Amino acid sequence: MDKHIYFFGADQTEGDASMKQKLGGKGANLAEMAKMGFPVPPGFTIETVLCDVYFRNGRKWPEGLEKELEDNIKKLEKATGKTLGNAQNPLLLSVRSGAAASMPGMMDTILNIGLNDDTTAALAAKIDNKRFPYDAYRRLIMMLGDVVMGVDRELFEEILTEAKKKQGVKFDSDLSADILKSMVEKYKALFKTKTGKEFPQNPREQLRLAVTAVFDSWNNPRAVTYRQLNSIRDLLGTAVNVQAMVFGNRNENSGSGVGFTRDPSTGENRFFAEYLFNAQGEDVVAGVRTPLRIDELKNRSPGIYQQLNEIREKLEKRYRDMQDIEFTVEDGKLYMLQTRSGKRTIFSHIRIAVDMVEAGLVSKEEAVLRIPPNELAKLFSPELDPKALKKAVESSLGRGLNASPGGASGKAVFSAEEAQRMVAAKPGEKVLLCRVETSPEDIGGMAVAQGVLTTRGGMTSHAAVVARGMGVPCVSGASEVTIDYAGKVLRSGKLSVKEGEWISINGFDGMIFKGKIDVIPSEIIRVLDGQMKAEDSRIYRDYAKFMGWADGFRRLKVRTNADKPADARRAMQFGAEGIGLCRTEHMFFDNINPFRRLILVSEEVKRLRGEIAALASSKNPEDERRAERIREELAHPESEYNRALAELLPFQRADFEGLFTALNGKPANIRTLDPPLHEFLPKDMAGQEEMAKELNVDVKYVREKVESLSEANPMLGHRGCRLGLIYPEVHEMQVRAIMEAAVNVKRKGIEVMPEIMIPLVGIAKELKISRERTVETADKVLAEARMTMKDIPYKVGTMIEVPRAAVTADEIAEFAEFFSFGTNDLTQMGCGFSRDDAGKFLDDYVKMGIYEEDPFKVLDTKGIGKLMKMTIELGRKAKPGLKIGICGEHGGEPQSVMFCHGAGLDYVSCSPYRVPVARLAAAQAALKDKAK
Repeated sequence: MDKHIYFFGADQTEGDASMKQKLGGKGANLAEMAKMGFPVPPGFTIETVLCDVYFRNGRKWPEGLEKELEDNIKKLEKATGKTLGNAQNPLLLSVRSGAAASMPGMMDTILNIGLNDDTTAALAAKIDNKRFPYDAYRRLIMMLGDVVMGVDRELFEEILTEAKKKQGVKFDSDLSADILKSMVEKYKALFKTKTGKEFPQNPREQLRLAVTAVFDSWNNPRAVTYRQLNSIRDLLGTAVNVQAMVFGNRNENSGSGVGFTRDPSTGENRFFAEYLFNAQGEDVVAGVRTPLRIDELKNRSPGIYQQLNEIREKLEKRYRDMQDIEFTVEDGKLYMLQTRSGKRTIFSHIRIAVDMVEAGLVSKEEAVLRIPPNELAKLFSPELDPKALKKAVESSLGRGLNASPGGASGKAVFSAEEAQRMVAAKPGEKVLLCRVETSPEDIGGMAVAQGVLTTRGGMTSHAAVVARGMGVPCVSGASEVTIDYAGKVLRSGKLSVKEGEWISINGFDGMIFKGKIDVIPSEIIRVLDGQMKAEDSRIYRDYAKFMGWADGFRRLKVRTNADKPADARRAMQFGAEGIGLCRTEHMFFDNINPFRRLILVSEEVKRLRGEIAALASSKNPEDERRAERIREELAHPESEYNRALAELLPFQRADFEGLFTALNGKPANIRTLDPPLHEFLPKDMAGQEEMAKELNVDVKYVREKVESLSEANPMLGHRGCRLGLIYPEVHEMQVRAIMEAAVNVKRKGIEVMPEIMIPLVGIAKELKISRERTVETADKVLAEARMTMKDIPYKVGTMIEVPRAAVTADEIAEFAEFFSFGTNDLTQMGCGFSRDDAGKFLDDYVKMGIYEEDPFKVLDTKGIGKLMKMTIELGRKAKPGLKIGICGEHGGEPQSVMFCHGAGLDYVSCSPYRVPVARLAAAQAALKDKAK
C-alpha cells in the first residue's frame, strides 16, 4: 500500500501547508506549525483520499490502512514516551476531521481515546486532581455514544444537569471527583441501554470506531447541507487527524481557548480570543460555559499570553491572512491545536483587505481575489432603527455578545425545524432562531432565519462562527435570558416571548428586545443617501477604496436592470455603467387602466385587420370600400384604440425621461413590451368586477377578453416581438415615447444613449421588420425635433433568448447593433424547463448530481453556455465588433460572471444591489485569466 498517513511533530514532520488537498486544512496547518517550531502535540494525518476509498468500498477500510495506522501509533508512542492502553502511562488521543475546505463544526470529533476503567482509575490514583480523569472519561463515553453509536447527546446532558442540580453548582467544573465517578457509571449504563453493548474498553477498538465515525461524518446531513450552502464541491472527503491529547481540564492552571488574530466582526487589528480555565476546547466552542475574554489569561498567566500573542503575529506573517486558532494550556504549558483562515463578516473582510495591503502584507490583486463576491451584498443589510431603539428600552430583554453584525427582527422560534417549517409554509415569513446553544444540526434553521440568539456560548461558539460566515445577525451568550423548550417560551426578568411572537436583536452591540423593531438601511447606504458623512464611516471609506482597486482590474462593464429612476440612481451609486435591461411592461403597472383599455380593444383591432387582409384579395368594389372604411376607422385619432395609445404615451415618456436623467449620459437598454397581454388582466372574479367598474364596461365583456387571451403555454405564446408585429401601433408608441423622452432630456443638456431592444426574436425576419418600424418611428421623432443621430445616437438590437436565434445568430446580426442574452428564457427553452414548475424538482436534481447548481441560479455553462459561445462566434463573424451583453439574473452571479468574461462579453447587467457583486466578480475573473 502506498503511503497514506503523514506524521507531524517531534522533529519528524512529513507535511506542510501546501498539502491541503491531501492532508486537509487542519492536518496541513498542524504540520506547518510544527515545522515553524510551535508547541504542537505530535500526531498523524490520514489523507483525504482514503475517505473517498472508504465510501467506494461500501464503507469499509481500505486494505493496508490498519497496518499503517498501527505503525504510526508506535511512532507516536515513541515520540511521547506513552503507550496506548497502558494503565500506568497511557497515551490518550484526539480524533478530528479536516477537509481541504473549512467546514467549522460540520464533521465529528472524539476526544480522550484510550481511557477505560483501568487507565482512568490508575490516573486518578497517581495525580492530585482526582476529578480530572473521571471528567475526561465521562466525556469520551458521551462522545462515542453520541457520534459513533447514535445515542441522543441530550440524554447524557440530562444526567449532567441533574448532577449539578443536586450538588447546587452551576458549572460542571464544580463537580467533585466522586460525583464524576458516579456519572461515569451512569453514562456507561445509558450507553449499554441504548446500544445493547458494553462501552468498549479496548483503546484500539475505540480508535477504529472514532476514525470510522469521522469518515462517516463527511456525508452527515449537516456537512452535506453546509457544502451545498457554500458551493463546496470536487473534494475527495475529509482527512482524519489523530493527535496526542493535551488537557485543558487537568487543573486550574490549565484551560482551553479559541481565537482570531484580528476581530472577525470588524476586522480591527487586535487579538480577539476567548478562554476557559479548567476546560477542554469543546466547552468553548459548544458554548457549554460562556468563556472569558483573553485579557483574563493575560492577567493570570502573562507569560503564556505573551507566547500566544507572539505566535499570533508569526502566523499572520506566515499565512498573510487572519487566522482562527485553537490552543490549550496544560498545567502551565501552551499547546497549539489548530490554525486556519478565519471565518469573518464582510465588514471584517473589507477592513482586513485594506489594512493588509497598506501594511504591505498582500498585494491589491491578492486582496481583491480573497473576498467572496456574494459577500458584498451583505454590506447593505439593514440595521435596527436607532429612533425605535430609544423607545424600546423598556422592552429590553438584556444583552449578550455582539457575535455577528446586523439588525434583525422576526417571530421567535425555538428549533431549527420549526424555523424551516414556518418559512416553507409561508415564503417571506420572518423568523428569529432562539436557542440555548446551537449545534451543527441547526444550520438549516440558521440559513432561513433573520437572526440567531443563544443564551450560552461566546464570540467563538458555533452560533457565532457560522452566523458570521452566513452574514446572519447573531447575539450569543445572553445569560440573562432563559429558554423553556417544552413551554416554547423565552424569559428575561418579568418579560417573556412566546413562540410566534416578535423579538429583535442588534448584532452590533448585543442588545435584545421584545417586539418588532423596524430596520433601516446600512451605514454605506446612509452615506450614499447623504444621511451620514463619508469621513465618519470607516467601512464606507474602506469599501470605496477596495472597489476602486477591483475596478482597475476588470474588463467587463457592469450595468443594471432597472425600470424606475430611483432604482437607476441607486445602481449608479453602486457603480453601474448604464442600464442593461429596462422592462417597459413594469411601467404599465403604475398606469394599469389605460393599458387594460388598450388590451380590451386589441382583439377587435386584430379581427378588423384580419378582415382587411381577407378583403384585399377581392375584386369587388364594395369589398374595397369596406376595407378602406376599416383602415380609416383604425387610423382615426378618436378611435378607442388610438385614444388608449395616446393616453399611455405621456406616461411612458415621463418614465423614460426619469431614467435618462438618472443615467446622466450612460447607455440605457430598453426592452419593448415582452409579456403576453393576459398577464395584465385580473384572473379572479373580484378583480375582473373591479376592472369593469373602473373602465365602465360590462364585466361579461372583461371575462370574455380574459378567456380569449388565455394561452395553454404563455411563455411560448403571443409575447415579445410577436406582440409588436401584430400590434404595430403599440410598438410605435413605445419607440416614440423613448425617443421623445431622449429629445426632451437632450434639450436639458444631458447626453442620452438609447438602445432599443426587441425581445424574443427567433428568426431574422422578425427582427428585420421590427427594426424597420423602429427606425422609421425613431427617425421621424428626430426629424420633428430637428435633430439627427449625432444628437441622439440610438441603437437597435435584440435579446438572444430563443435557441433558434442562438444557432442563426449570423443571420440575425445583419439587423442588430447589439445582442443581449436573456438567460432566464434561454435556460428555460434550452433546458426544456418551465421556470414556474421546475422548482418542484431542481433541488433534487442538484442533490442527485444531475446538475451541479440550479441552472436558473447559476449559468449552465456546459449547455446554455455552449449556445452563448456559438451566438458570439456567429454574430461577430457576421458583424465584427458586435456589442454583446447579458441581462438575465445570471448577470449578478459570480460563477456566471466568470463565464461571461471568458466568453468575451462586453458587459453584464444585474439588479442594483448586485452591481458591486458583479464588479468584484468581473475583477476576479480578469485576474484569474491573467494568472493562467
